[in-house]
Amino acid sequence: MASQKMIDTLNEQINKEMFSSYLYLSMSSYFSDKNLTGMAAWMKAQSAEETMHAMKIYDFVQNLGGKVILKKIDEPKNEWDSPKAAFEDALEHEKFISRSINEIIDLAISEKDHATHNFLGWFVTEQVEEEATASEIVDKFELIGDNKGGLYMLDRELGSRGTTGE
Repeated sequence: MASQKMIDTLNEQINKEMFSSYLYLSMSSYFSDKNLTGMAAWMKAQSAEETMHAMKIYDFVQNLGGKVILKKIDEPKNEWDSPKAAFEDALEHEKFISRSINEIIDLAISEKDHATHNFLGWFVTEQVEEEATASEIVDKFELIGDNKGGLYMLDRELGSRGTTGE
């Protein structure tokens, strides 16, 4: 069994992952209001993925024999200056989640908690992918600048997420 400190830290991470889901759902709503349906769909899929991350940790805590304690989820931001700004916030949020996962791994190493350390390896790989994807999208916004045709094409590209199995 993991230490109580580790269980508490994993419970905090469940909350962060659920906040991530809530944040991306808020971004999806923002994009829907702007009639950027591809970006809205992309963020909605991202929200579902973050819920899945929370549930992986939830199940892990229970498998350890720990008690899952769900806490209040903070209200996410719901308005951005531009679609690009929303994706910049998503990238910064993914960096925050990566730091959080790394801090839990540091705790697992210091406590010689091999089970948690091993479990979190999947999240490290996932966060590399999450940051790379968000960074690539922000870079595409840089390329298109204020070009409405480019925005339309990027919206279409991001809307294809659900049809490609990503």
